[in-house]
Amino acid sequence: MNEAELQETIGYHFQNQGLLRQALTHSSYANEKHMKKGMDNERLEFLGDAVLELISSEFLYLNYPDLPEGELTRLRASIVCEPTLALCTKQMDLGKYLYLGKGENQTGGRLRKSVLSDALEAVIGAIYLDGGFANAKEFVLKYILTDIEHKKLFYDSKTILQEVVQGMHKVLSYELIAESGPDHDKHFQVAALIDGKEISRGEGHTKKGAEQEAAYAALLQLKAESGD
Repeated sequence: MNEAELQETIGYHFQNQGLLRQALTHSSYANEKHMKKGMDNERLEFLGDAVLELISSEFLYLNYPDLPEGELTRLRASIVCEPTLALCTKQMDLGKYLYLGKGENQTGGRLRKSVLSDALEAVIGAIYLDGGFANAKEFVLKYILTDIEHKKLFYDSKTILQEVVQGMHKVLSYELIAESGPDHDKHFQVAALIDGKEISRGEGHTKKGAEQEAAYAALLQLKAESGD
């Protein structure tokens, strides 16, 4: 596993390489290798979650001075939710570097949103312990607190699409196109339809997740068509 390559990509080089290794270690791998308790990334994820919440809260407080507390809370939720964080990992191809157990790896763990978002938070926690708050903040600003409007659109995609379609005096519906995999690892493909005509598709490990991706793709499509 080329951890040096990941460090080049993210622009942060660990003094304690063990922290990075731990951040990339899923519980399935630790269990399979009979590693000591606490050697997977779950504790680092706990810490990283808190660091991310503080950095994102400060960022939104300073950059959105006109938003009331309730709106700030909602906006923060749209940035730090599991699907959005998983989206953020694509830029650094984080899934490629994870240590997964054989079963987790074979059932698509490297693409699973929960695994990716947890690993990202663990990396934040590891950077915080290794290099302090300033380095963790730099990482979060570079990879997470970017393109806020698109992330908000992604988070609220189903609600926003419903409002847009209602404004067009048309009907929005979702159709399950395909379902595969065993019960513990389902994969769904869903189409978003406007007045019965397919406009986009989405995929996910839950129907809701697939619908969210389909709705987001539909919104991007409608924005492109309207020239916004």
